[in-house]
Amino acid sequence: MFQIRIHGRGGQGVVSGAELLAVAAFFEGRYAQAFPSFGSERMGAPVMAFCRIDDKEIRLREPVLDPDALIIQDPTLLHQVDLFNGVKARSYVLINSARGAAELGLSSAEMAVKHFSIVTVSATELARKHVGRAVPNVPLLGAFAAVTRVIGLPSLVRAINEKFPAAVAEKNVAAVNEAFAIASKVKETAGA
Repeated sequence: MFQIRIHGRGGQGVVSGAELLAVAAFFEGRYAQAFPSFGSERMGAPVMAFCRIDDKEIRLREPVLDPDALIIQDPTLLHQVDLFNGVKARSYVLINSARGAAELGLSSAEMAVKHFSIVTVSATELARKHVGRAVPNVPLLGAFAAVTRVIGLPSLVRAINEKFPAAVAEKNVAAVNEAFAIASKVKETAGA
């Protein structure tokens, strides 16, 4: 089972991102679940969502405590919330930022001990460029597909096309494709 935890703020599409991952997995004939963890938070408050993907039925119903991938939609949360709590060694970490891990204040020694594969993608800028709104969830999903290969890009594109009206879907698909290309290059450069 592959487990994903997504951190962001209300209004950034955290819950929709988890749902899109689950739908993409369904399109590949796999089992998946997606669900949020929040109370009555308002726009801008920290929010989490979870997604599990497996080739067999998923019976777990609790939050993802030990994710294989961590998607951080808002880098301002890095030093406000313990985002790395429970993250397994050798996990994938995707961060919405134009800056690298060191510039974000993530100790390379600490990250090297756990062997995290950290990829930063300027998802907010990609969303502004293609969609016209600063919602980083869909571009980060493109990066997730490129880095982890847990879901395929065609399945993700199909999920986007099903969720959004045609004109909005087309813009989101452009954003996801560019993020996929960027993350693929970063992964190649890192030798991952």
